[in-house]
Amino acid sequence: MDTKRWMLTVILTLCFSMVPFTMAAQDETIVFTPQWTAQAQFAGYYVAEAKGFYREAGVKVRIEHPTPTQPAMARLQQNRCQATTLQLCQALEIVDGGVPLVNILQTSMNNAMVIVSARNEDPLKQKGARVGIWSVGFGQLAICMSIMDHLNYEFVRFAQNVNLFVAGALDATLAMSYNEYYQLVQAGITVTDKNVYRFCDHGYNVQEDGVYMARSYYEKHRDKAMRFAQASKKGWEYVAKHPDEALDIVMKYVDREKIGTNRVMQQLMLKEVLRLQVDRESKKREFRLRPDMVKRASHLMVQNRMLDREVTYQELIAK
Repeated sequence: MDTKRWMLTVILTLCFSMVPFTMAAQDETIVFTPQWTAQAQFAGYYVAEAKGFYREAGVKVRIEHPTPTQPAMARLQQNRCQATTLQLCQALEIVDGGVPLVNILQTSMNNAMVIVSARNEDPLKQKGARVGIWSVGFGQLAICMSIMDHLNYEFVRFAQNVNLFVAGALDATLAMSYNEYYQLVQAGITVTDKNVYRFCDHGYNVQEDGVYMARSYYEKHRDKAMRFAQASKKGWEYVAKHPDEALDIVMKYVDREKIGTNRVMQQLMLKEVLRLQVDRESKKREFRLRPDMVKRASHLMVQNRMLDREVTYQELIAK
């Protein structure tokens, strides 16, 4: 009995002594969750991991994609990840809802959203049209446009593809120029200047993807957060110079996650994502959140009752 008790005491002591180490190890790792499944939209982060940029920066990073039951923002709120990508409009909604966020890196400098209409019709002449919109969000500017231009669109939510539109169940659909737009092209849908409305060309050029952290986490881990951001930026800069190698890395993630896509689609996506990273005015990849775009997005969303108050640039930036 004495031997058994001694062994039990040793085992328990070892278990409890390992707890702080395990917690410390978890605490040292930044779990990064992109807002969508594996694809070229997130190439810079995959490259930063694969090429060892995170390791060189002295930060441990683990990339975990969201699931249908665990979307990216829910994972952040539940402390299942420490960083995620969000569109600016999403971030404004979340901050307005009482969850302070910090933008540590901005990759998108231009808006990618479009409306594609069926039957080669002008989207602005389709009042009351049934328009597809993502069930997970991303359509804030389209809702603002529908209200301001008195279009009274009937928005119909879809999960992740263009099947409803292709089947003829919708008059038009929202699409990202780097994603669903090419799905429509591959499905044989005719896209012309007449039936495609690009938000960036009509006063709605609001930035999209940026990397965000909960402010509470950022304030405790500023140095680690900025090393993560700089290594991620380095990943994107490498992608821009070596797109073919980056695409090889993307496809490894796609295959690992068993995503139904193809290399041609991912190549088109990567080219468009890289184009959207170049600021229209400076012609450079600036990797910064623009105060004027924050103000524009916040004003539009307050005006159309999507925010209770204006969220400022100062509330989002790292200090």
